[in-house]
Amino acid sequence: MAKRAYRKVLLGLGLDAKDGHVRITKGNNFRLFGGSEETHDMMQEKAIKFNEQLGKRKKTLDDINEKEFREISKVIGLKIPEEK
Repeated sequence: MAKRAYRKVLLGLGLDAKDGHVRITKGNNFRLFGGSEETHDMMQEKAIKFNEQLGKRKKTLDDINEKEFREISKVIGLKIPEEK
């Protein structure tokens, strides 16, 4: 059996959809599922901005460490849980 190659992706889950519409967006380094139209649009915007920051650093999501992930998140206004 061939060994499967895994890579990191940003995962966005929107849980506020009340209109019954199923929203799914797949892109380079990200997968977004659910949410209201507003929430899904916001997730798309953050994912695109995250990828832009990776491009500026000439890195992929697989290349960055947690510190760099947090730095990029702060730059783009992505809210993530605090470090323990």
